[in-house]
Amino acid sequence: MPNYLMFAGLILMACLPQAASAQQWQAVQGDVLLIEVPAAGRHLEVRAFGKAWPWKQIDGQHIKAWIGVDLTTKAGDHKLLVRGEPIEQRHVIRVNAGSFRISRIEVAKKMAEFDAATLKHIREDQAAIKATYSMQVEGDPDIGIHKEPAEGIISTPFGAQRYVNGEPRSPHSGIDIAAPEGTPVINPLAGRVLLARPMYLNGNTVVIGHGNGLVMVYSHLHSLSVKEGEWLEAGSRIGGIGMTGRATGPHLHWGVRFNQARINPLTLLSGTSNLKKE
Repeated sequence: MPNYLMFAGLILMACLPQAASAQQWQAVQGDVLLIEVPAAGRHLEVRAFGKAWPWKQIDGQHIKAWIGVDLTTKAGDHKLLVRGEPIEQRHVIRVNAGSFRISRIEVAKKMAEFDAATLKHIREDQAAIKATYSMQVEGDPDIGIHKEPAEGIISTPFGAQRYVNGEPRSPHSGIDIAAPEGTPVINPLAGRVLLARPMYLNGNTVVIGHGNGLVMVYSHLHSLSVKEGEWLEAGSRIGGIGMTGRATGPHLHWGVRFNQARINPLTLLSGTSNLKKE
């Protein structure tokens, strides 16, 4: 091969994008994972758990991305792909099983079972909340907050498995914050009110969408201080803690969905939680 062709080939190889070395990140069921990888371009895609996840360019050579690990994601290694032209990076997310509380309670039959009309009402409520998880909201926030929406004690942690009269119920997909009735509930991140209405089990409920697939749910409020469609800035009052719906004491149920994944709200905090534990 002529020397000038070999030299040109070396220059071309030096100019081609090089694949980043495979990395591995650790996460627990219910975590939001923040990653940084070398990548650039407008047409990138970050994929894990069969979904695309939001990302932002940090500088000309790196991006950061947020990935939600659902509460029931199987423990083990999962693929993480960063796709661009012409390079596809392959990384690994190692999901560790969470250590979730198990509780068993006995209640009156009328508290655990419902007639057909009540079940219909409950299912309609659940469908209304679920519909908000896929609503598009203007906004491109970082996936994180600086403060919890209310002060109090965590009475039921994320992922808790409850057995009622010996029958298993769905794992707790948020956290319950117990506090005196009327304790302010503050919006921790700017967003739009997607739902604000009373519900049979959840009581007065507000759902706020923040953009990038991040949705937060607030239930058992004493009263509703916001209206559907309203845009709320961070720090705005949502309502006060109450015990509306099916509740045994005043508390706030705070749930988070990120790209449909059930997320531990406390993993969104940029610092240490101020909530007390029972």
